Amino acid sequence: MAKTAAEKLAELEKQAEAIKARMQAIKAREKNAERKADTRRKVILGGLLLAKAEQDDRFARVVEQLLKAVERPADRAAFDGWEPPKVKTEESA
Repeated sequence: MAKTAAEKLAELEKQAEAIKARMQAIKAREKNAERKADTRRKVILGGLLLAKAEQDDRFARVVEQLLKAVERPADRAAFDGWEPPKVKTEESA
């Protein structure tokens, strides 16, 4: 028996909802991947900066200036008890 117009419409609406859900899932995965890549870049860059700060006084000063620029109390708390890297000399190495 042929479907009525209402049945066809309901079926199409169901398909549209399924497609919309799939699109949202794809967008969420894409956003998550972008956020993960951004975090990885920040970690790598931060590690490089800290390593350079142990070798070059200019980088050590940059780290100190950046730490002074941290304004949010929650962000500042992340650095409580942490000492920024100092340039390693022959005596301290």
